[in-house]
Amino acid sequence: MWFVAPHPVPVLLALILDGILGDPPNRFHPVAWMGAAIGLAQHAAPRRGRVLRLLYGAVLVLFGVALVVVIGLGLQGLSRQLPLSLAWLLEACILKTALSLRGLARAAKQVRQALEAKELEKARELVSWHLVSRDTAHLGLFEVAAAAVESVAENASDGVIAPLFYYALGGLPAALAYRFINTADSMLGYREPEYEWLGKIPARLDDVANLIPARLTALLIIAASIWVGGNTRLAWQVWWQEAQFTESPNAGHPMSSMAGALGVELEKFGYYRLGAGHPFPEASHIAKAVRLLYGATVLALPIVIGLMALLYHL
Repeated sequence: MWFVAPHPVPVLLALILDGILGDPPNRFHPVAWMGAAIGLAQHAAPRRGRVLRLLYGAVLVLFGVALVVVIGLGLQGLSRQLPLSLAWLLEACILKTALSLRGLARAAKQVRQALEAKELEKARELVSWHLVSRDTAHLGLFEVAAAAVESVAENASDGVIAPLFYYALGGLPAALAYRFINTADSMLGYREPEYEWLGKIPARLDDVANLIPARLTALLIIAASIWVGGNTRLAWQVWWQEAQFTESPNAGHPMSSMAGALGVELEKFGYYRLGAGHPFPEASHIAKAVRLLYGATVLALPIVIGLMALLYHL
């Protein structure tokens, strides 16, 4: 049997490697490979027929998940041939590619620095390139800051807590499977006519995959606000009352807790308002959001390690 039970050491090593190295270039990045494969498969999708496009999207995401699970098992089989320390290092290097902690923090920092320098056009470009998929051409200073804060909150779940959670559940194959589902949703899960039916199954699968991580991330942000700095009471209140205000069943959870912890209003015009009535965010709130991101990650570690111990009797 090639499956190797998850262990805390690769988690800690992966976070250390992420902090030191950040993301590798796309040509060496497995998540970028997933995106490229999904893009190629998308071009071969049926052009007409809702049912055909729906089925094609389902086959695409399920086949992709099965493939990365097999690859994950194969890599674990390879690691069994190595000394334990090298096996842990190999697993950590692969798990690290499923995480985007440093990359997210760096992207948010660049937007903050542009806003502090009053370079609004540059800030718009940076938040569009690295953090959000919405049109940023006409966003004002407060709206750019809000978009950056929202992205830090949502990607705290998608890019950090969820991969760690699934690694704790099912090791490297589960972490890679989650990243494939999340990547497929980010590329196909839109309501535009071009994507609606093709991306429906990937989007629903991503919703299911993030049900627990999104809510766990919200709780971790609230907990982090106690010692990193934030309004813990307001974070809990906004999360409890407004998490359901977003169209996504999951995105509103980390975003609403972040809005409350920072004491700001986060709005995507025409879609949602979280923390309504509070001041609009500024550049300084982006830095505070990043501190909460790191705090939530640290607090996640004992939960992840405890889950491994419970499931695999470490």
